Amino acid sequence: MAHCVVPEAEEILDKPFPVLDRGFVRLVDYMGSDERIVQAARVSYGKGTKSYREDKALIDYLLRNEHTSPFEQVVFTFHAKMPIFVARQWVRHRTARINEISGRYSVLQEEFYVPSPEVLAPQSASNKQGREEAPFPPEVAEEIRKEMAAFQEDAYRRYEGLLERGVARELARINLPLSLYTEWYWQMDLHNLFRFLWLRLDPHAQYEIREYAKVILEIVRRVCPLAVASFEEHVRGAVRFSAKEWRFLSSRMELPEEPPEGFSGKEWERFKVKLREGRQV
Repeated sequence: MAHCVVPEAEEILDKPFPVLDRGFVRLVDYMGSDERIVQAARVSYGKGTKSYREDKALIDYLLRNEHTSPFEQVVFTFHAKMPIFVARQWVRHRTARINEISGRYSVLQEEFYVPSPEVLAPQSASNKQGREEAPFPPEVAEEIRKEMAAFQEDAYRRYEGLLERGVARELARINLPLSLYTEWYWQMDLHNLFRFLWLRLDPHAQYEIREYAKVILEIVRRVCPLAVASFEEHVRGAVRFSAKEWRFLSSRMELPEEPPEGFSGKEWERFKVKLREGRQV
């Protein structure tokens, strides 16, 4: 396989894209592209890339039918800076390779996340792990922001005081709050990256990590536009039903013979097979 160079990706290499108040994501390196996905998928046939239309159709087929190994041939390396509480959610995706800044070796910087007023909201009454959509009134939000910032400043002054007294860095750091910014190099293949994006772009994910996922999605789009379009159509925009739900829906649907607007003939036939036989095609 030839080395893949994507001009649109080259334009943004090492360019930081801001997230939240002090964070960022930047693409450090990438290996592969849409071209690599189709090359890997066709390797058993000894064929190279074909037309744009055929490549798009193949990527759609692979993602729709969960043939994931060709997507693992594409790898991204990011440099990201985020609050520690975001990093603790992020690191749950264990298929990545991570190298994070260490508070044992370095004096941590005085950089903390303070939520903006429009996302500072009370605890949700219906969601145990989330916040209400409506934020606090502006004057209440500003009071809370000031209190959070004062707590952060006090914690950092005490951290500095412990360092000045000769306390080891690995001990002095332990009282710093989760709002402190950390940063890391994060590497992941496209198959697992799509899983990360599917979960972290969901409206139920915490707002702060969703903001990072949005930026990562747009960076990945620069490298693999066909794969991202397929991901948005067949994964992010799709809905999954239980067997019981599917039996109910399929027993009550009457479909026209001719494809409706927006469907090609092939897409419509495939949908009718899925509805009739309950399987992916």
